Amino acid sequence: MTRRTKIVATIGPASDDITQLCDLIDAGLDVVRLNLSHGTLEEHIDRLARVREASERVGRPVAVLADLPGPKVRLGKFPDGGVDLRVGAPLSMRVGDARSGATILHVDYPTLLEDLEVGERVQIGDGGISLRVEEIRSDEALVRVEAGGHTDGSPGVHIASERLRLTAPTDHDLVLAEAMAGAGVEYMAVSFVRAPHEMKAVRDVVGSRALLVAKIETRGAVEELTAVVGASDAVMVARGDLGIDCPIEEVPHLQKRIVRHCVSVGVPVITATQMLESMITAPSPTRAEASDVANAVFDGTDALMLSGETAIGRDPVAVVRTMSTIAERAESEASYRQWADRLGRVQRQAGWAGADRADPITAAVSHAASQAARDVDADAILCCTRSGRTAAAMARFRPEARLIGLSPDPHTVRSLSLMWGVEPLRVDTYGTTDEMVWFAVETALAQGHIDHGETVLVLAGGPGSWHDEASNVATDVLRIVEVR
Repeated sequence: MTRRTKIVATIGPASDDITQLCDLIDAGLDVVRLNLSHGTLEEHIDRLARVREASERVGRPVAVLADLPGPKVRLGKFPDGGVDLRVGAPLSMRVGDARSGATILHVDYPTLLEDLEVGERVQIGDGGISLRVEEIRSDEALVRVEAGGHTDGSPGVHIASERLRLTAPTDHDLVLAEAMAGAGVEYMAVSFVRAPHEMKAVRDVVGSRALLVAKIETRGAVEELTAVVGASDAVMVARGDLGIDCPIEEVPHLQKRIVRHCVSVGVPVITATQMLESMITAPSPTRAEASDVANAVFDGTDALMLSGETAIGRDPVAVVRTMSTIAERAESEASYRQWADRLGRVQRQAGWAGADRADPITAAVSHAASQAARDVDADAILCCTRSGRTAAAMARFRPEARLIGLSPDPHTVRSLSLMWGVEPLRVDTYGTTDEMVWFAVETALAQGHIDHGETVLVLAGGPGSWHDEASNVATDVLRIVEVR
């Protein structure tokens, strides 16, 4: 497979048996997402075990991303069969957890009437149904349906995030974070992030056991983008709620801005929500969806995410194959060399110390490797890494050469599956830099990642970074090797 943009797929009832998981990995799945908003903790831990087994059977590393639910305001459950909310219909919104109906909506949010404003729009579910607040009384808010539709279950209610008094992470999030980190997931997604201290709250619980993904889905997170990204190990452009909290016409521009910033600082970024939505029920995507996937690739995203398409869709394996095909075709037209040139200019102007989250030595050496790979027409770049930071620093230049991430840590090897272009590879631990470089080349050759007669670059740090979990040894070694 030559595709370099990674695929994240949500696992659910349509895709969580061992045979389906093996087929999904064969089709090109790189990262499994467990949506903790649905199902029990025990079910998700069982799914994690099946993912590990499927990965072993197929022989390809796969990372697992546990997505925390975050704070959620919901309507009281509708009657079986749901209701139709028609345009122009007047409704009453009241505080409580009683059942909702066609005329009264109960909301499980104690300060609802204090936090709403007359004239404000309130959206239901994924935003397809919207209500306009006309009057606020002591015991209810009178609203009118502006965009109607059918709704059932207990859908979410979206209130402007700057006034919402719920905070992320919730106590329940932290319980789930502890459990899933203990179970061994590689990534943990934090929902409804508005400020960097919310990422720290999860970090305090998880520690170094999992890498943290900030979901950018609120106006506050956009306004604090640099700080939130700086507090995160990866980022998700969660376009669903982002398109509710911000004007819909802003979403494409915000997507490009977020992706551009994340790639520049070496933080992996996922583009998510409704990418191939029609394939939940249809055998092929719409033309607009195919264009959406391709444009995310052109933006430079590290990964593309599937949600309901693979969790509850008619043919999850076909969805992954379709996304893989579209992404691979888009990559053949993507201007990665122009991206690397632009990034190099930006870093030289900003100074290496501010180039990315890595130390200035790693930033400078990875930039030198990007240029050297072009100068010698390298076939591959081998990144020896304990934490994955070296591979991330190199991946931001989007090199034309194959990018191979080598680590003795199984957790790191799996985590590399999210990073653009990185082919994860497990290696042993070695005592000297010379040994590290030599055996990195030998292992990549033995595993078929490189071939005799090729020219490869090897990036590595001091050997302490292979032994010490807390080591921050810089990537300070760059070797050019002719493979004999």
